[in-house]
Amino acid sequence: MTDVHIRSAVQTLPAYVPGARSQGEGIAKLSSNELPYPPQEGVLAALSDAAAGVNRYPEMTGGALVEAIARRHSVTPAQVVVGNGSVALIQHVLDTVCDEGDDVVLPWRSFEAYPICIAVAGARAVKVPLTADGRHDLPALIDAVTPRTRALLACTPNNPTGPALTAAELAALLEGVPERVLVVVDEAYLDFVTDPEVGDALTLLEEHPNLLVSRTFSKAHALAGMRVGYLVGEPGIISAIRSVATPFGVNLPAQAAAIAALDPEALAETARRAVAVAAERDRVLAGLREQGWQVPDAQGNFYWLAVGEQTTALAEHLRAHGILSRPFAGEGVRVSVGTPAENDRVLAATAAWRDR
Repeated sequence: MTDVHIRSAVQTLPAYVPGARSQGEGIAKLSSNELPYPPQEGVLAALSDAAAGVNRYPEMTGGALVEAIARRHSVTPAQVVVGNGSVALIQHVLDTVCDEGDDVVLPWRSFEAYPICIAVAGARAVKVPLTADGRHDLPALIDAVTPRTRALLACTPNNPTGPALTAAELAALLEGVPERVLVVVDEAYLDFVTDPEVGDALTLLEEHPNLLVSRTFSKAHALAGMRVGYLVGEPGIISAIRSVATPFGVNLPAQAAAIAALDPEALAETARRAVAVAAERDRVLAGLREQGWQVPDAQGNFYWLAVGEQTTALAEHLRAHGILSRPFAGEGVRVSVGTPAENDRVLAATAAWRDR
């Protein structure tokens, strides 16, 4: 034991539980919402070339990458900040806007890093339950905002339940929240969306300066191991976030890989892969529903099996069939979309579960 003071907020932090890692051959790792394809050849080449220069520091704020992202989304570089994955950036956001004792409103269940980031920032998480079908309860989220609220988080598609906010819902959320409250819309899984009603938060930036959009290279771009995320928002907010962000927060090979991933040919292949993953997702959902499962709408590269107290048992059942999933104790199991063969194994395992 030590007598060194540890903040009580840190001592009581909920643990971030990563997806289970494969420890043998023949195991389908469907626990972390990773793309089931390797990095594209051009991206891998750029990463490898950059690795030869890692005796030098990267660009401190990722200037070349920021410019490439700005071109991609038709915004100015002053509206973009990059960081070591979207989790680090969300932490920087909350550190920027929250004082001790402030409130942050969020849907729950949602991305498990949110309450951790909120507590580290010294703020209080105001959790608003999802609807019965796993969607954000927009009226309740808006009603939860008080004079103490500094930020509101929204995850669309929502991890781990799957539904996404429609364009009308996004607009209603931003209209309903006071302009003094920062609205952070986390769109990590937007590339996999197939529902034409789903909104793109970037289209609302011009009319809502309190909007901040989070994106990542970890999912559709197949760069989870490189840890590159970015935020797009109003220049003043972005400048403030950049001032608290970790210097050199995106390493040299990661910057090179992300820039290569924004090449037009690479983007076309990323889009093709996302379509293939979404098609597999929809095939699995149809199969699950045919078996009798009640599955929420899924717009990401994962789906949600809300089995409550049977969560641990189902996760162990899947593991026994060589499938690693992500259980949330007492609530449900999230399963990522894998290769067609891996997805077939899931359907066989879930059928066996139903037939017990």
